[in-house]
Amino acid sequence: MAAFKLALIQAHSKNVDRYERLLRTRLTDVERRYIESRLSEEKAALETIGLLQSDQSQRELGFVGPCATA
Repeated sequence: MAAFKLALIQAHSKNVDRYERLLRTRLTDVERRYIESRLSEEKAALETIGLLQSDQSQRELGFVGPCATA
């Protein structure tokens, strides 16, 4: 499972790099908006993977318990 997460992180990171590189080129307004939205989605995916990964690590170490409901 760790290899799968690593592959996801690498894929999203490469996409972020590619979109940032594209933004440094001459683009139409439509192209720029599209690439900016894709870049935002890729960064959000990386954050989600990171949050899930850190939450899982903390649970494994006993730092985070199940959510309590009132």
